Amino acid sequence: MSAPVFDLVVVGGGINGAGIARDAAGRGLKVLLVERSDLGSATSSASTKLIHGGLRYLEHYEFKLVRHALAERERLWAIAPHIIWPLRFVLPHRKGLRPAWLLRLGLFLYDHLGGRKRLPATVTRRLRTDPVGRPLRDVSGIGFEYSDCWVQDNRLVVLNARDAAANGADIRVQTACIAARREADQWQLTLQDEETGSRSEVRARAVVNAAGPWVDSFLSGVAGVNANGRARLVQGSHIVVPKLYDHDRCYIFQNPDGRIIFAIPYEDDFTLIGTTDQDYRGDPKDVKASPAEIAYLVKAISSYFQRPITEADVVWTYSGVRSLYDDGAANAQETTRDYVLSLDHGPGRAPLLSVFGGKITTYRCLAEDALDKLAVVFPDTGGKRGWTATRALPGGDFPPGTAGDVARDLRQRYGFLSEREAQRLVRHYGLEARDILGTARSREDLGRDFGGSLTESEVLFLMDREYARTAADIVWRRTKSGLRMTPDQIDALDAFMAERRRQADAPKAVASG
Repeated sequence: MSAPVFDLVVVGGGINGAGIARDAAGRGLKVLLVERSDLGSATSSASTKLIHGGLRYLEHYEFKLVRHALAERERLWAIAPHIIWPLRFVLPHRKGLRPAWLLRLGLFLYDHLGGRKRLPATVTRRLRTDPVGRPLRDVSGIGFEYSDCWVQDNRLVVLNARDAAANGADIRVQTACIAARREADQWQLTLQDEETGSRSEVRARAVVNAAGPWVDSFLSGVAGVNANGRARLVQGSHIVVPKLYDHDRCYIFQNPDGRIIFAIPYEDDFTLIGTTDQDYRGDPKDVKASPAEIAYLVKAISSYFQRPITEADVVWTYSGVRSLYDDGAANAQETTRDYVLSLDHGPGRAPLLSVFGGKITTYRCLAEDALDKLAVVFPDTGGKRGWTATRALPGGDFPPGTAGDVARDLRQRYGFLSEREAQRLVRHYGLEARDILGTARSREDLGRDFGGSLTESEVLFLMDREYARTAADIVWRRTKSGLRMTPDQIDALDAFMAERRRQADAPKAVASG
């Protein structure tokens, strides 16, 4: 049998790959996205979970990047108001670090570079009298409060993949591209199912290498193209502790070493602290928060709060590796966060587009620029540029800022839900929360309770619609229910999902036999 032919094969199911697949499919291309693990399972699930301009990038004169990202904040909030929402950040001034006038100047630029419309502007806070200053110590008494946004990062990836599929894309998880070779104006790709080991062949008019921290290894090891070490791998780690304060503001702290540390309210009962920035030289799949990084974050955050924390307070850690474009900067903190798109193409050589760097905030712009680059083979798609800026992602077809109203409506429809439960469902699924709850009149109607507020109905939704295959996909990525589950509960969920997959695969095996 001849191998199926796609217009575009995207290798890598992180935010950049999913965003490119969505945009391309919506422009009418026949798209295949392959991800060797779970969607967003590497870098895209290990972010600080912010849609932001990147205040600190102003110090490195990355005005274009910051302006680009600031303009995207409200666009993304508008198309995904269930998984993106505004947050206010408090930046305390500390003597001996960046002067207060410089911070205020930076925030003036931050307010005006990106065409802010709905998000509130910066204000000055007197920390010795303002409630936001009460948890703090050793600050000068002045601080500044400004706006950015929060994002459920893995859900953003999954929803982009789902919308790509709704536009005809073929999304395959647990599928690795293990070989790629050019044959004139097409690519011949060998794919491997990571669960069964079975292999298949496909052809593509163009390939996008969105493999994240494996971008260089895909080029040299799979596609046989000289990578020349263009990627700089940078590790970022985070810790989660029981919540450190009771209000809803976030903090952004300056460290004496020039790094920035965030403290962010997280999953109602916790505080998220991060990130670190250091060069990484191991295998990205093995990355984890090191003892030194954990100690660094504990020490840094304790220097700002009245109540210090210890390593014993850490309830969870996560770490990821970013593939930045190696611009020769002296250290990881100064390396550009802007993206670089490298197109390998010429007469008799089918296109290969490789993605270096980027921020989760600018993924949609990156996708548009990627398709501009691929106009050499897809000239008819240019007229549809920009459609992703206005079409809501699944579950997000309601006005930004009204998620609370959606949650209240959900409680009226399903009286057995608590306010917190309704809010959690809306913050994950938006209007699709109703699809999970269906005709339920009680909790019992939602099936088995797996702990951590996870019901059988929600698990089946995530398996059937959102490509979840293991407990980790659900409890640490699609949701953060693992923070409230025991290891035995997670194992029981894993067993349930494995059995359901086995039952679903049995008829296929009989049919193929």
